Amino acid sequence: MKPTSRTVRIAVTASPIAADRPHHPHHPDTYEVLDRAEIAEVLALWPQDEPHDDFACMCHGGGGVSLYESGGERIRSATPTGPLRPLFDPLDPAGLPARHRDRWAAAAPAGLRAYAADLARGTVPAPPSGVPAAVVFGWLGAVREEPRDAAWLLADRAPVRLLAGRPTEELAWAVRETDRAGLEGAVRFFASEEFTTRHPKRRRVPDTARDLLLRHARSHRPGDLPVLERRLLRAPEDRIRRS
Repeated sequence: MKPTSRTVRIAVTASPIAADRPHHPHHPDTYEVLDRAEIAEVLALWPQDEPHDDFACMCHGGGGVSLYESGGERIRSATPTGPLRPLFDPLDPAGLPARHRDRWAAAAPAGLRAYAADLARGTVPAPPSGVPAAVVFGWLGAVREEPRDAAWLLADRAPVRLLAGRPTEELAWAVRETDRAGLEGAVRFFASEEFTTRHPKRRRVPDTARDLLLRHARSHRPGDLPVLERRLLRAPEDRIRRS
């Protein structure tokens, strides 16, 4: 059995991009490949003339691909050159990063798929209208923080970008209307810099929404609890009304 056949995870470190080279604006510096079919595709193209020790030198600035077994031990590392290079090219429509972004866009809520598809292509579209904040909370809450594929940066920032410009009263009302996945996303947003750096008057949250956020954080995201307790300010009265 070849050592590479034990591979269950591939970690990719992207190469630095020169200022004059085209690049994808949402491509992360590091990401992982866990899909079995994609791992098999990489292994089929893995260089056959690699050294027999457990490390193949990666040229400075070239980025690297590392294979890992189930126990977490690194098996091999190499620079993605030759047939491997297009597979890890962020701009190649058939490459792994493009596939990861396309899968993420296809899984977006119905009203957000066109917006997600534009972001996956590297554009910055205008925010879609008519999509409730509760739906966006659910989109953010569905993001798995680990492991991270080549679309994780989009998955993390795209919903936050849609929520950042909405008024606090609208967001607080959405907290009451969303489901458990949405509460996960709501806690992540309210604990994020996009909310915590708002003016204190714009951080006043009625008790109903505030209690829901704190309760969910206490049970499921205790690391966010201290930030929420400090930065979520109480509103004088719960006066939120549907617009």
